[in-house]
Amino acid sequence: MHTECPSRSCAWHNLLPCAGPSCQSTHFRTKYGYHHPPRAARDVREKGVPIETFKITSEQTGRKIGAYRFGDPAEIRHGRIGGRKAFSKEFKEQLLNRYDARDAITGERMAARYLQIDHRVPYEVAGDRHAEQSTPVDEFMLLDASSQRAKSWSCENCSNWKETKSEAVCRSCFWAFPESYTHIAGEPVRRVIVEWRGAEIEGFERLEALARREGVTVAALLKRLSEG
Repeated sequence: MHTECPSRSCAWHNLLPCAGPSCQSTHFRTKYGYHHPPRAARDVREKGVPIETFKITSEQTGRKIGAYRFGDPAEIRHGRIGGRKAFSKEFKEQLLNRYDARDAITGERMAARYLQIDHRVPYEVAGDRHAEQSTPVDEFMLLDASSQRAKSWSCENCSNWKETKSEAVCRSCFWAFPESYTHIAGEPVRRVIVEWRGAEIEGFERLEALARREGVTVAALLKRLSEG
C-alpha cells in the first residue's frame, strides 16, 4: 500500500505509483499536493533517480503541460541514491577551523550561525560521493544566504549544469574554487567581490562620490584605477 508523504523531499516515493508509463505535472498538484511540479521532479533527480521531462497535451485544457517519466536505469549516478546527506555540527566545526568564519565567495567574516555548508561542486553534478571520503573538508565551503542564492542562480543557468555535468568544468569555476579559477559558469570572466562594513563605509562613500563626479559607476571607476 502506498502512503503519501507531506514533505516535498518525499516526492520520489509519491511518483512511483503514477498510473501508466508517465506522470503529468497536474498529478503532482491534484493527487499528491505538490504545487511546484518542477521542484518535485528535481527532488526526485536529487534522490539519484533519472527522470525525463517532456510535453503532452492536457485532456482538460488542450494546452501543453509538462510530464515526467523514469529515465534509463544506467544513468543512476554514484553518490546520489538516497538524496543529500545531512551535515553534522562537528563537520561544520571542522570547516570553521579550516576556513575561519568567513563567506568563501566574499571573504567577509561573520557570525558562524549565518554560514551554511555548501558543496564546492554542486550536488546536481557530483552528488555526495566526496562525503564518503576520509577527509572531505576540501570539497565543501561556507556561504551566507546571499552567496548561496547567487551561486545557485549562476550554476542552474550554466550549460554544464544543464547538459554536460562535467565535474572538471565545475572544479575550475569561480563558484567552486574562488581562490583559483579559470571561468565563471563557463564564461572567461574574473570577479572581485568587495564589501565595505562598519567604519569602512566612509571609504566607500568617498569612492562613490568620486565616481558620481566623473559620471561612472563605482565598478567602472575601480576598473579604470586598476588599468593605471
